[in-house]
Amino acid sequence: MNHWGRALLVDQKGQVEKRRKKMKQEFVKLLKETNREGIDKLLDFLEKSDFYTAPASTRFHGSKECGLLEHSMKVYELLKQKVEHSPLPIDISDESIRIIALLHDICKTNFYKVDYRNAKNALGVWEKVPYYAVEDTIPYGHGEKSVMMISEYIKLTNDEKYAIRWHMGYTEPKELYTTIGLAYQKYPIALLTHEADLEATYFFDI
Repeated sequence: MNHWGRALLVDQKGQVEKRRKKMKQEFVKLLKETNREGIDKLLDFLEKSDFYTAPASTRFHGSKECGLLEHSMKVYELLKQKVEHSPLPIDISDESIRIIALLHDICKTNFYKVDYRNAKNALGVWEKVPYYAVEDTIPYGHGEKSVMMISEYIKLTNDEKYAIRWHMGYTEPKELYTTIGLAYQKYPIALLTHEADLEATYFFDI
């Protein structure tokens, strides 16, 4: 790589880090403003974890450094819009929207690791390249795992619990479809959360 190539790479990394810091500051600010008892301890846990640098997935969406943070912020943006423009009135506070959207994937904290595999580069030469792999240190599921982890620090409302638990929607095992339908009827915010999660993933690849 020549001098200009290295300079461009350094500049790109600098821009990414600058954007990450800005997103992190906004994320922390949004949660602190909820004034939920225990939120500072939860944020302290996230600070000591890999939440702010972790990917959102290994290869499907947000498969990059800070992907999880970016995904969480996009879901918050979309969920807020969905509540505001819902054809049916959704009686839920902005505080709950923040907690649901920003923390729905806390289960992915300390969940991924960087590993290496052999692959050919552009010149056809084999080399070791990094990739994200799963290392599930807390094997407790997905939505239910997020609810459990959050509940160790703050008390969740029913709306928050159900929205976070069922945000994966019908990607859950088919044996749960009836339960999911009942949850969406009783707690419409759970359906909107699922929609926001899907849109962040498939519309924005975040």
